[in-house]
Amino acid sequence: MNPKLLATLAPQPLSHALSLDAAFYTGDGMVQRDREAVFARSWQLVGHETALANAGDHLVTDVGGIPVVVIRDTEGRLRAFHNVCRHRAGPLATCDGKGAKVLRCKYHGWTYTLEGVLRSAPEMQATEDFNVSDVRLPELRLDTWQGLVFVAGDGAVPFEDFSRGLDGPLRALSPKDYVFHKRFRYEVACNWKIYCDNYLEGYHVPHIHPGLNSLLDYRQYVTECGEWFSYQYSPLASDAGLYGDGDAVYYFIYPNTMLNLLPGRLQTNRVLPLGADRCIVEFDYYYSPGDDAAARHQADHDFAHQVQDEDIEICEHVQRGLASGSYVPGRLNPLRENAVHHFHELLRAAYRGE
Repeated sequence: MNPKLLATLAPQPLSHALSLDAAFYTGDGMVQRDREAVFARSWQLVGHETALANAGDHLVTDVGGIPVVVIRDTEGRLRAFHNVCRHRAGPLATCDGKGAKVLRCKYHGWTYTLEGVLRSAPEMQATEDFNVSDVRLPELRLDTWQGLVFVAGDGAVPFEDFSRGLDGPLRALSPKDYVFHKRFRYEVACNWKIYCDNYLEGYHVPHIHPGLNSLLDYRQYVTECGEWFSYQYSPLASDAGLYGDGDAVYYFIYPNTMLNLLPGRLQTNRVLPLGADRCIVEFDYYYSPGDDAAARHQADHDFAHQVQDEDIEICEHVQRGLASGSYVPGRLNPLRENAVHHFHELLRAAYRGE
């Protein structure tokens, strides 16, 4: 990293903070830098416990570039294994599933127990100095908060430190027993950090989101920061056929997870880089058990699609602006962009550490 760019990574006080330099949103080298400095050293949301209720239930995901399968083993424990066969790197699972008895490689049929121990390897019986039980799948750390499942490699902080303070802002909106409903994916022509920056402030809501702005009380819109998370809160007033009245709480959990909590509904967003100037955003919808109000669910999806389209358009404009060579870091608004500053400080620390 050149000295001039390195100098921009010094800690900045909120009162005089500048935005992150444009170089951290452009250039192919940022993909590997983010993978090593950010994603490989962080806790990643993978799903909800209700999707992993029984032995063999599993979710397939990616954590810091490592294919991962999260599964409930025969003793009821949740485990996260590298989804990479120890033979020649084939996949053990290619999609989410229920009730698997074993993990069997799709390439050559090597078969592992739900505890990650190799049980059989076809036609390897006569191979010298080879014992199937010596072969085990590498395992990642796993923990849960309010029913949500997170996994991490060795570089992340202890989960109790990572999750400290998360319960406080929940009010009556705990998603602990919610049930998965539907997933949508959006591909966005911007760096993943631009999408996160945009999520982290309500400053743009009156200008970009007229529909959302009509439901929230901008005068009471509050943003607070914890150690590894921030949240935005506003009273909510909407038609009973949508959300009704209550609280709206929007969590950002470093580095790429969003939890959008409204009465009776959780929407999680996970932002995954596809390249320096492209990312994918996974939207997962969860509702209270027994909630089968199809019309309200559809209204929820339609409203979220509208907000997402508005966010995609502005994020893609910002990517073009940052890549243009015209932009130099601007001052952040201490009142409205404190969570952006918090995110940028965590990134600066990660890049300094690298």
